[in-house]
Amino acid sequence: MRAVFLDTETNGLNPQVHHIVELAFKIVDLETGALLDNYEKIVSMPEEAWAKSDKESLRINGFSWEEIQTKGQKPDLIAQEITERFEQFEIKRKKAVFICQNPSFDRVFFSKLINPDRQEALFWPYHWLDLASMFWALSIIEAKSQKSPLPWQIGFSKDSIAFHYKIPPEDKPHRAMNGVSHLLLCYTAMLGFSPKR
Repeated sequence: MRAVFLDTETNGLNPQVHHIVELAFKIVDLETGALLDNYEKIVSMPEEAWAKSDKESLRINGFSWEEIQTKGQKPDLIAQEITERFEQFEIKRKKAVFICQNPSFDRVFFSKLINPDRQEALFWPYHWLDLASMFWALSIIEAKSQKSPLPWQIGFSKDSIAFHYKIPPEDKPHRAMNGVSHLLLCYTAMLGFSPKR
């Protein structure tokens, strides 16, 4: 089984108005922990779309219009590259899942890049798993058996989860590959990897 650990940065929180400015992922073998591939791209957008940016989102991720203009690549090219990578590494249902910190956010913006009909035609995984739910379930089990704190006492943001496992917080500014690397560190601390049987 493979996992696509994925994160996005956007120019706002409203998928009807805003766009991906950066996407990153790492493809990992969930049995061995082997890193199979990684991908990171800044996404271009028209100036009129950038003009609708949410200032707080840009403060958090640090992107500027100059960076989008000079480093951004066309969404169609990025979509094609992702499709080729997923084909190469057999990112298909029953063979892979997506893992994110906030899949309800990442998935809707990802689907603006590669629409759901295209994802369906390519038989991509429809399971988008989230780290917070994994942590929630583990914490409830641990609280029942060892009297450890409940998840809402610990907090279940990614940085709260990291703190619980003695991992430093995510590097700033919030860039997509920083998010992916930190997500993978947290996942590894929580669940680790199972050797092939």
